[in-house]
Amino acid sequence: MSKTAKIKVEDKLISIVKRDEEDYICLTDMLAAKDGSFFIADWLRNRNTLEFLSVWEKINNPDFNYGEFAIIRNQSGLNSFKVSVKEWVSKTNAVGVFSKAGRYGGTYAHKDIAFEFGTWISPTFKLYLITEYQRLKEIETNQYNLEWNFKRILSKANYYIQTDAVNKYLLPKKNYSEDKKWLIYAEEADLLNVVLFKCMAKDWREANAKQAEEGMNIRDTASINELAVLSNLESLNAEMIKSDVNKEIRFNKLLNMATYQLTILNEKDFMKALKKLSGATYIEEKKRPKKN
Repeated sequence: MSKTAKIKVEDKLISIVKRDEEDYICLTDMLAAKDGSFFIADWLRNRNTLEFLSVWEKINNPDFNYGEFAIIRNQSGLNSFKVSVKEWVSKTNAVGVFSKAGRYGGTYAHKDIAFEFGTWISPTFKLYLITEYQRLKEIETNQYNLEWNFKRILSKANYYIQTDAVNKYLLPKKNYSEDKKWLIYAEEADLLNVVLFKCMAKDWREANAKQAEEGMNIRDTASINELAVLSNLESLNAEMIKSDVNKEIRFNKLLNMATYQLTILNEKDFMKALKKLSGATYIEEKKRPKKN
């Protein structure tokens, strides 16, 4: 099980853990927001709750024991009926809820079930819970994709710097058509493609026709290390263009630079280096309307 994340809902901290790559929310923490005496067992003994859990298990759990569930459901109308989370799990092989001992212990439920449980707390609490959970997911996504997006944007920005240099320093003072200018730009871009990817954009499109039809190009498939090196290559190439360095010399310099930098970054495992080392997630607290 992975590290625990926390969200804040109506001033209550609620733990979230990963299990089989799915998020499970702590029902025990959620109960702190409930007015009056209320227990998870009270929720679990309700016939509607059992029906909901069985439907969820049917969709998500091929090993769910319907025979044992039928016995539990038939007893749910009796005043003496009571079932604990551990009994529910052991008898039916349920995976939607589980109890956890130790630090961050308590009863956890898959997010789908936890949202349903939130209704028992209050409709307002349920909506805030969903909102804060979604915000947590957005933050987590941004943490792991920020470095990729940044390098991709940086790469595009440097590409425009390079094409601007081509326009100012490589184009002869003749009346070339716009298509001719585009061809020169593409050739210059392909210089970097060959340096870094060992093929031209056209070669890549022919070998990856399906992706090309979907609008992808050779740089969309680059690793983050390649994108980091690409941004450096574009800057260096633009400077050499301004200095009127011929294409053959530029190619050799860029090739040596790409080989060296990729070797360093791949050995350092740059992708891991960019990820946050701490497991903590910080969430900006939104102002909530005061209760009457």
